[in-house]
Amino acid sequence: MSIDYRAEIKRLKEALDVTVVAHYYQRDEVFEMADITGDSLELARRCKADKNPWVVFAGVGFMGQSVKVIAPEKRVLMPKIACCAMARMIDGSYFDESVEYMVKHGVAKENILPITYINSDASVKAKVGEMGGMVCTSSNAYKIIEKGLESGKKILFVPDRCLGQNFANSMGLKSCVIGVGECDPKEADVICFNGFCSVHQLFTVEDVAFYRNKYPGIKIAVHPECDTEVVKIADFVGSTSQLIKYVNDLDPEQKVAVGTEYNLVHRMREKNTYVLSSTKPECPTMNETTLEDLYLTLKSIEDGNPINEIVVDPHTVKYASLALERMLAIK
Repeated sequence: MSIDYRAEIKRLKEALDVTVVAHYYQRDEVFEMADITGDSLELARRCKADKNPWVVFAGVGFMGQSVKVIAPEKRVLMPKIACCAMARMIDGSYFDESVEYMVKHGVAKENILPITYINSDASVKAKVGEMGGMVCTSSNAYKIIEKGLESGKKILFVPDRCLGQNFANSMGLKSCVIGVGECDPKEADVICFNGFCSVHQLFTVEDVAFYRNKYPGIKIAVHPECDTEVVKIADFVGSTSQLIKYVNDLDPEQKVAVGTEYNLVHRMREKNTYVLSSTKPECPTMNETTLEDLYLTLKSIEDGNPINEIVVDPHTVKYASLALERMLAIK
């Protein structure tokens, strides 16, 4: 006998003290079952404020960790502990190697201020926190980098080279990427780790030219995880929530091509919205979670044998929380 997953999920949500959370990039059928939807940090903050002791988070691993860091009292489960490819590119040892690179090239450790994009493992956030650094999001990176520079220190930005370089460019700062060409930390303001988002790398200058030729007057809106050359020629650059607002505020007849994950773009509005790519830019790990996974996770709570629980050790919680708190203190 087949299971009606939607009906069972609704039943379990009513029966349990649980909040189902989904990131914007999740499949429609999963996204529609969520009580809270949004971008990564926004979701973590709303989970903390939520009254339920259980959180079932449909997203990728670092997002579930963020909830646990911000609200360690919560029981956090994930239908799939999917791994963000960008977050996987850096761990504690790679972070340490990046610091050592800067030291070997003439920058004293005490003159380094690390900033990590929220798309990173909790262990990396903790190392950043121990060095006096901060977390940032794609919506506040400009403000966080600007505040960091007031210290007079060199900024080590991890893990997304594109985000670091794009914000450096927008601020008139000099940046370089460790391992790419000549990267002299003494000469650059923002020194970036060589990580990237595989989905946002799909959008190219040629894609922009194609849409502008096909639809004269079209607007191009992209995420700052896109390549620097694409960002330079876009009409608008913004975080997930900023992209949603930008597109929704446009005249309904205004055509727009958006450079971000497919599931989000196709939910933005019914017409005149295009994906800035010749291929379907789906995040494979965000799309791993299914309705069956969500059902099984909720059922495990009902059965008293919770699965896929996120656990973060106290040391990591302490210092990762510090890095997040420093960010949240900047208005």
